[in-house]
Amino acid sequence: MKKNFNHCESVYWVFTQRCNDQCDHCYNLSGPQGTRMSQEDCLKIIDNLPDKIDRIILSGGEPIAEKNILYAILDKIQEKYQDQTQIMVQTNGDLLTPEILDVLLQKGVSRIDVASIDRYHKKAGARASELSELFESRGMSGEEQKPLVEKDNYLKKHTLSYGFWGATEDIWLGGNWARGRAMQKNIWAKKPQHNFCSILSGGRNFLGGYEDIPQEISIQLWKINPCCPGTKLPMGDARKEKVADVLQKVAQSPVFQKINQGKPLEMGEHLGISSKFAEERTKALQNICLWCDEFFDKHKQEKQTE
Repeated sequence: MKKNFNHCESVYWVFTQRCNDQCDHCYNLSGPQGTRMSQEDCLKIIDNLPDKIDRIILSGGEPIAEKNILYAILDKIQEKYQDQTQIMVQTNGDLLTPEILDVLLQKGVSRIDVASIDRYHKKAGARASELSELFESRGMSGEEQKPLVEKDNYLKKHTLSYGFWGATEDIWLGGNWARGRAMQKNIWAKKPQHNFCSILSGGRNFLGGYEDIPQEISIQLWKINPCCPGTKLPMGDARKEKVADVLQKVAQSPVFQKINQGKPLEMGEHLGISSKFAEERTKALQNICLWCDEFFDKHKQEKQTE
């Protein structure tokens, strides 16, 4: 694991759950009435981020649905990091206009990912050609489609790029977290053999130590998490705590050490909970995130001082 958490390779921050759409597969209940934070709280979180971050991914919800807060966040990031952090924005593309794109680029965004090329989003990718033309007209390249995965793509300060994503059977639906509206609509992935924790956006490498995927943490609104779906109990509150301090603390925990290794079936072994028992529970629950929830509910509550 890393020893200095004041440098983080990647932060994935869902700063709003407000959205113009209300997709069935959404894991965080985004929609017109989605949970929001004040601009003040968002700026407090930036104050509490590590001193150095290679990239920040701003997501939602729909970030452009909170346009004014998004702009304030971008200004604060530039003030704090002085162009030393790559800024990415994930959007469904519905609300993106030439004027808004120009502002985003002016405020330091170098990557736009349109994550709506599937049957669950309202427009189902209908704007793809229009948006491609818009991006290209601003000198953005669509050649790089794996900026979130390939670590060599991190800090390309002088490269503007865009990409298109969607919920496919192989990616989001194929590994859909048992959370939010996906749970309500019963389209979460019932694949107990699939270890979400071991892949990008899962918990593996959130404390560092591996070179094949980014060292990335997730902040869901204010909740500091090792992964996008988040542990049932968040590691800390980014409005009130320094993120580096929170990571330094949980790095001492056998539970979070196992999550960092991508081995959630082993996270209770120091408590006498065998990986065999965890595997049986995962099979019964049909999803490894649900085992993680059960573990934090039944076995981790009294151990929060670790």
